[in-house]
Amino acid sequence: MRFYSTGNIHYFGHIDGPVTVAVPRAGEVTAPYKQNNEISRGAGVAATTQDIEYEHQADFAVPLDSLLADAASGSLGRFLPGSEVFLWGAALARRPATVAQRMTHWAADVGRVALGTSDIAPHRKDKRFADDAWMSNPVFRRCMQYYLAGSRTLQQLLDDVDLDEQSEKRLQLVLDNIIGAAAPSNQLLLNPTALKTAVDTRGLSVLRGTRNFVGDMARAPRVPRMVDTRKFEVGRNLATTSGAVVLRTPVFELIQYKPTTAKVRTTPLLMVPPMINKFYVLDIAEGRSMVEHLLESGQQVFLISWRNPTAKHADWGMDTYVEAVLDAMEATRRICQVKSTVVHGTCAGGIISAMTAAYLARNKRADELAALALGVTLLDQQGAGTTSAMMDRARADAAIAFSSAVGYMDGRLLAEVFAWLRPTDLVWTFWVNNYLLGKNPPAFDVLYWNSDTTRMPAHLHRDFLHLAMNNSLINPEQAEVLGEPIDLGEIKQDAYVIGGETDHITPWESCYQTTQLLGGKTRFILSTGGHIAAQVLPPDNDKASFRTADKNPGDPDEFAKNATQKQGSWWLDYADWLAKLSGELKNAPKKLGRGQEYKVLADAPGTYVFDK
Repeated sequence: MRFYSTGNIHYFGHIDGPVTVAVPRAGEVTAPYKQNNEISRGAGVAATTQDIEYEHQADFAVPLDSLLADAASGSLGRFLPGSEVFLWGAALARRPATVAQRMTHWAADVGRVALGTSDIAPHRKDKRFADDAWMSNPVFRRCMQYYLAGSRTLQQLLDDVDLDEQSEKRLQLVLDNIIGAAAPSNQLLLNPTALKTAVDTRGLSVLRGTRNFVGDMARAPRVPRMVDTRKFEVGRNLATTSGAVVLRTPVFELIQYKPTTAKVRTTPLLMVPPMINKFYVLDIAEGRSMVEHLLESGQQVFLISWRNPTAKHADWGMDTYVEAVLDAMEATRRICQVKSTVVHGTCAGGIISAMTAAYLARNKRADELAALALGVTLLDQQGAGTTSAMMDRARADAAIAFSSAVGYMDGRLLAEVFAWLRPTDLVWTFWVNNYLLGKNPPAFDVLYWNSDTTRMPAHLHRDFLHLAMNNSLINPEQAEVLGEPIDLGEIKQDAYVIGGETDHITPWESCYQTTQLLGGKTRFILSTGGHIAAQVLPPDNDKASFRTADKNPGDPDEFAKNATQKQGSWWLDYADWLAKLSGELKNAPKKLGRGQEYKVLADAPGTYVFDK
């Protein structure tokens, strides 16, 4: 007996013979996440047996800037295949013997299921079929086995043909959604756990589930809620690090955080978050806040809080946000009375930060930047995963037309797109919990942050799509900033680049390519975790580790092969790296801001973070 993996299905058995264990790949994705000390609940919320699993799901709840092209297609339209389905059908038609063989095996499986002699069973990690009744009850067992046999056959029929990468990935996405939706565990009358709960609660679970369903479908993003938002409040148990707004412009607020050490580094750090979510993932909760940790290491920390734009801000483009970073850098220098600033950008904020650095280099102002850090940032779009393969010129043009008509791209639409890219984890798990069982979703801070979306101005949306479609940043002088052609190779400052091992939004291999684009010395960190977990890794997380190397070869696989693994959070390594580039220690300032030009306007987390 051997283990095989064919696209969406894992199973034991002979590749062309009887199957004894089958499970959709998504079933393995929902395996319990072991880094349970990253979990944070609202005040007074008791831990549940699902907390660890939801922590893993939070890795899929990420900033959605790389999904911009599909957000204008509607809930179903973006997943309906186009010419790909005809290519698939034509390819299968050229292989009648293969199709006949697959259908014969499927018919044999169906016959064994009907007779009660089939040994098809879900993988032990597939939580959808964890109830013992799925195996002990003949009706439920047959429903499950029919489903697994059919899922396996569909996946094999896709694996049997050779299609171009884009067509294959789009069909795989459609197939994942079909297989995920068809699971009998999603149906009230076919889910033994849901039926038991309905009996035990005398039907109250059905009433509560109906109420939850009506509420979720009445407002965007029209997918099951992933988090109980009642347990959290920004400024109370989220984004609580002490500081003040010392600059407010129409585009952003600049927060200066209060030092927590008697001595601080001379050169300040400016953090630039993405523009499609609020900033406070960097200050998520006490004990798990990157801002808090950097303050404790002696850094002077400033952070941009972006305004949530409306239709009247439709003309804010890439240049607007680069100018904002330049303004924030100037403010940090003037407040701290220094000549340069370290800039740390994450995700889309990292793209803006890198373009700002290149602009400064082109205009002989490189001395204003002390160093550059980029977290899960994609500068080279080639081979950037599923969302990259899903995007083509027609979809990009449609998305641009949509946002131009409205004036912005709503982050709630992007949240809906992302949920359907991972249907088992981000739709059907919560469908069962919220609707069939009538329960509230979990109280988990990162999922709350993910639900607290913002809008993206139409012009910026268009600029990002054009940048991605043309992959402009990898070619010198192809991209422009404020009318100046830029070249990432002209950035000579030291850089610190972070990628996440299981990040599928900005795959680490693509993030690694940044080391080949920048002109200075780059330290690349390959962290455990996905897009968010790779960043939210406090030092007391005993499960965290990262890999790094002294050299950055052209091939990311060669880097991974030769890199040294180190236990613990990369935050400690980053603090050491920053200390070497942030100047001497000096007495911490007694007051925030400076004079009337940068006076305290509000306590952190400011006012823009509350914009809806």
